[in-house]
Amino acid sequence: MPKYKELIFASHNKGKISEIKNLLSPLGIKVLSGEDLNLPEVEETGTTFEENAYIKALAAAKEKNIPCIADDSGLCVDAMGGRPGIYSARYAPNRDFDKGIEKLLNELAETNSNNRSAHFSCVIVLANPNGNYKSFEGRVDGRIATKKSGTMGFGYDPIFIPTGFNRSFAEFDRDEKNKISHRGRALQKFITYLTTQDEYNV
Repeated sequence: MPKYKELIFASHNKGKISEIKNLLSPLGIKVLSGEDLNLPEVEETGTTFEENAYIKALAAAKEKNIPCIADDSGLCVDAMGGRPGIYSARYAPNRDFDKGIEKLLNELAETNSNNRSAHFSCVIVLANPNGNYKSFEGRVDGRIATKKSGTMGFGYDPIFIPTGFNRSFAEFDRDEKNKISHRGRALQKFITYLTTQDEYNV
C-alpha cells in the first residue's frame, strides 16, 4: 500500500483537483492542492505535456521540500494540426472555456475538413526536490461535436465525444468519466506505481 498519506498536487484548476482527490481518496491519500497551499502559479515554458508537468511538479517539490505531483493536459484536434494541445487553457480567451469552445468550433469549421477526430492527452509527473521524477501518461480518443452538450465536467468536455460513445464528456458523471478519461488513465498508472513500489525511487 502507498506510504504517502498526503500528496501535494501543484494545480489551481478546480476541475482537475476534484478529479484527482476523487481518485486518490479511496487509497487513504489526502490531496493538498496548489490552491490549498497558496503555491505560486508557475509559467509553463515546456514544449510537451511532460515538460510542463515536470516544471510545475518540481517547483512545488522545491517549495515544500517533499515529492509533489502535477499534470499537464490538453485537447489535440487532428484537422487543426494537433492544436490547441499544450496551449489548450491559453487558447481560451482569458481562460473562458465557453469562449474557447466557440473559438475552436469556428476554427475547425474554417478548415473545411470533415475530419473531426481528436484526443485528450494527460501526463502526470511525480517529482522530488532533487529533480528526479517519474511520469505517467494517459490518452482518450474521440471526436469533436458540432455543438456543446452536457453540464458536467469542465474545459472542452462539452464538445468532446469519446470513441464508442454518442455523448460528450460533459454528459458523463464523475465516476464514469474517470474510468476512461485521459487523466483517469494517467492516474491509474500512477496509482499502480504507488501500490506496487516498496520505495518511491524517483
